[in-house]
Amino acid sequence: MKAADFFTLPSSLAAFASHFPADALPWTWLKAIAPALAGVKRSVPADLPPGVHIEGAVFLHPTVKIVSSCTIIGPAWIGAHTEIRPGMYIRGSVIVGEGCVLGNSCEFKNALLMDEVDVPHFTYVGDTILGTKAHLGAGVICSNLRLDQKPVRLRLADGSRIDTGLRKFGAIVGEQAEVGCNAVLQPGTLLGKRALVFPLTHFGGELPPATIATARTGEIVRMPRRD
Repeated sequence: MKAADFFTLPSSLAAFASHFPADALPWTWLKAIAPALAGVKRSVPADLPPGVHIEGAVFLHPTVKIVSSCTIIGPAWIGAHTEIRPGMYIRGSVIVGEGCVLGNSCEFKNALLMDEVDVPHFTYVGDTILGTKAHLGAGVICSNLRLDQKPVRLRLADGSRIDTGLRKFGAIVGEQAEVGCNAVLQPGTLLGKRALVFPLTHFGGELPPATIATARTGEIVRMPRRD
């Protein structure tokens, strides 16, 4: 298993390529995000909208669309034509490619988002990597910490397990993978390219490429009201 099985670093992030080798285990990229940002210089527009709070080493491409009432704590690097919506919160060590949507009331921490990633509403993305054109529906949670706070172990599709040594590890989401509204990805989730997790599903472990995960438990019952 290697990072190239899940995604290819886009040309928009070529400046960081030396930190993210394609043949490395994909979750090892999580520890590389902060070092990759070590040389980032602050560059933000002088005329920020009202309510925008930015601290530390933050680079915003001049074409970034940013509206009122959001917070960015560096280090962070946001690529061209990305849209930042109200209430968005970046909590350090975040790299974002081109044409992404960082939605209202979404939180990002120690995360790498490649090009055209869509995270539009009420989502938590912590210690997570999202491949190009990945999409997280409204209310998706990338849970990154076990309840017992022990290091995260991966459960692979073949039944084997891998010790990552990481105390915090959210998800590896492959290119064009999608997660439906209000789904929860358990710590150490691996979604292959074009994998799909249905809404309201809690999923952990490995989902192979072009595979669907759903947690349907029964049919909806309809009956007339009695009042």
